[in-house]
Amino acid sequence: MILFEGINDIGNNAGPNGAPLTAQDLISGYQNLIAQAHAADVRIIGATMLPDFGNGYYTAAAEAIRQAANNWIRTSGAFDGIVDFDKALQDPSNPVALNAGYDSGDHLHPNAAGMQAIANSIDLGLLK
Repeated sequence: MILFEGINDIGNNAGPNGAPLTAQDLISGYQNLIAQAHAADVRIIGATMLPDFGNGYYTAAAEAIRQAANNWIRTSGAFDGIVDFDKALQDPSNPVALNAGYDSGDHLHPNAAGMQAIANSIDLGLLK
């Protein structure tokens, strides 16, 4: 399975029990899902969260959480593999924003070309 989760939690500041969200909250959630997947003998691939500059969710504090969680996804080794959707869809001149060619217009959701870029960024060998 590919776990692509967290941006709405960040945007809604949806921490546990109504508390403000932290990067550690997301990481703890990822660790829980990884443990459940492994207990069921399922490979779990971590996907980084997309940039969202210009969206109503975006704040410097929210971006710091996204960056910290994405860094953990990339470097922790906790997942069985990773796919870097952030790098695949970011604007090279402004990495906290979606590439305009992939933006549906809300600065959060990819358009059809963005969805294709997501698909193209997945190494299918990770799913074996």
